[in-house]
Amino acid sequence: MEVEATKESGAVTIKKADIWKYSTLLLLAVVVIGGFFLLRDGGGSNGGSVTDTGGEGQEAVNAKAFIEDNDPVLGSPDAGVSIIEFSDFQCPFCGRAFEGTITDLKNSDYFKNGEVNLVYKHFPLNSIHPYAQGAAEASVCAQAQGKFWEYHDTLFKNQDALDIESLKQYASQLGLNTGSFNSCLDGGDSESEVNKELAQATAAGAGGTPFFLIVNTETGKTVSISGAYPFASGTAQITLEDAILSVQ
Repeated sequence: MEVEATKESGAVTIKKADIWKYSTLLLLAVVVIGGFFLLRDGGGSNGGSVTDTGGEGQEAVNAKAFIEDNDPVLGSPDAGVSIIEFSDFQCPFCGRAFEGTITDLKNSDYFKNGEVNLVYKHFPLNSIHPYAQGAAEASVCAQAQGKFWEYHDTLFKNQDALDIESLKQYASQLGLNTGSFNSCLDGGDSESEVNKELAQATAAGAGGTPFFLIVNTETGKTVSISGAYPFASGTAQITLEDAILSVQ
């Protein structure tokens, strides 16, 4: 750029061609910086915690294949949308989801009208939650006696007491056959089931708990949510209800 100055006035003049050149460079810089922040924020209002697992450039997750005959299902088995929850009984965020998101789901018209059901899967984060594996295995032992959801609720209400003695005590309080329950738990009868679902969570792309797959059981369209986000509208950008509507 050429700059001319005069001693008398101290004025600085810039060639017109140079003005256009540097204006163009400034504009390009603004575009590049703006694009960076747009991509960093996910390029949309939902941020990076909601993923369409069949989106362009992504390997689609066959979430329907994760739903098995022996899974505990809450709600209508014929629902058009299934919410697969990968969860950890010792995880505080899963406890928050149990008290808020899942409770609101059960009170919603989607659930009451049989449009949506809940499928529970185990994803114990054993590296940071030493009691999660045992609690998951105990719940499968309770499921064998038809008491999974009662036992599930009891564990989330007592997250600070998930040692083996407490797990057996809960079984007794719920009226389970304690001999069969204790044998199941002590013998590790349900360990392989829990480990299988842990592997499913990893295959689905879960990196933490709770992790939800919201799947249209007819078309297979699936959306994932990672985190304890609310069920319905509020101040949060992400809701479970939004995910349900997006796959219907």
